[in-house]
Amino acid sequence: MTQMIINGKKVDSVSGRVLDVLSPVDGEKFSTIPRGDAKDIDLAVKAAREAVENQWKQFNAAERGRLLTKLSSKVLENLEELAQLEAKDTGKAITTARTDINVLARYFEFYAGAADKIHGEVIPFMNGYNVQVVREPLGVTAHIIPWNYPAQMLGRAVAPALAMGNACVVKPAEDACLSVIKVAEMALEVGFPPGVLNVVTGLGEEAGAALAKHHDINFVSFTGSNEVGVLVQQAAALNAVKCVLELGGKSAHVVFKDADFKLAVPTIVKGIVGNTGQTCTAGSRLLVQRDVYDEFMALLAEEFSKVRVGSPAMDLNCGPVVNKAQFNRVNKYVEQGKQEGLEIIAEGAIDENVPTKGYYVVPTLFKAHNHDSQLFQDEIFGPVLVAAPFDTEEEAIELANATDYGLMGAVWTENGGRQMRVAKAMKSGQVYINGFGAGGGVELPFGGVKRSGHGREKGFIALEELSTTKTIIHFHG
Repeated sequence: MTQMIINGKKVDSVSGRVLDVLSPVDGEKFSTIPRGDAKDIDLAVKAAREAVENQWKQFNAAERGRLLTKLSSKVLENLEELAQLEAKDTGKAITTARTDINVLARYFEFYAGAADKIHGEVIPFMNGYNVQVVREPLGVTAHIIPWNYPAQMLGRAVAPALAMGNACVVKPAEDACLSVIKVAEMALEVGFPPGVLNVVTGLGEEAGAALAKHHDINFVSFTGSNEVGVLVQQAAALNAVKCVLELGGKSAHVVFKDADFKLAVPTIVKGIVGNTGQTCTAGSRLLVQRDVYDEFMALLAEEFSKVRVGSPAMDLNCGPVVNKAQFNRVNKYVEQGKQEGLEIIAEGAIDENVPTKGYYVVPTLFKAHNHDSQLFQDEIFGPVLVAAPFDTEEEAIELANATDYGLMGAVWTENGGRQMRVAKAMKSGQVYINGFGAGGGVELPFGGVKRSGHGREKGFIALEELSTTKTIIHFHG
């Protein structure tokens, strides 16, 4: 059984209740985790408050940076152990899991270097005054993270928070949280004081809800569905707590007739089958200029048909999806596409040696004649790509923006003017030109517009989100 980390100790839930951990690979139970609830959350928040007001407060920015550097090194020293744990917990290919752990280490490395680079300012004011603006930690920060990238998401959430001097309470998803707990143990081993990084496992409606509405947190970040994000924001609002929300996406690739097909085709396939499509930024919509639509789709179908699905150890393009609910969801959308008359022009293949009870889905490429299908609007969160044609640049922009989401997108064209016109016109937090994804992109500000959420993570801007300013006005005569 795995235990939680509260106030520097491994603990069970106060209630003693547990949750089974099921493997996506074969559907079998392989561990248990504590089923934490409001009582456990309260203990974790109190521990964080004690830490941030006392021992952790004594660490200056350079010292916090050194601890983050040590934690980054510790993660890399144990990369294979963490990757195997991540792969077992989530079902992702072992190479993908190793990449995730490297990105986790990079988060700690980046914010270690940034910790003492956040400076204040002096504002010229009236004669006789000296005005300083200093940046301070928020206090206790709460982080509710998803199951698709638990290790990466831990780094994304807590590295900037710790760099700024906050103490954290993390509620990982019950479907995949083992790497998160392991890294919290490592943080203690390298010297982080007790209470600075706490991890409470449990259900979202119990532990997650209790954390979002806790009266003594100063910030909450959440990554997940739009429906739950609204509930998190409502709960936090009761205590006037700031939120950063990342609520999914329906990212579009816009391919013009002058695009480099050899570059675009494999990138687009990788952008939907990577992590088995369980990525908020997955390029799940494809818009191709009508003049080359059939030609491009033929090349894409050829590449897509090479996709192979297997267990983490097989290290193929896709692993299983994370649980039975996700398995049913993806298959439901594939069936809906068939019923709507969308044409399946390519499918990946599941390896014949996978366990029969695992959550393996068939990657599917749909070709449509218009943009009307519900599959163009809903975030499927699986390896399902839907394509439709467009005629003009103006129509491409209109279709790219014809969704409630706005997280990421891509423009494929060799025309420099069109590259910038379309990128600027796309309503999205990130836009790529002749590319898609950036290997973690720790340095790059990230977040959505519209129903993809608000606030920004990654880069230096995350340090601003996880801190506040104090203006000191000194009258000296």
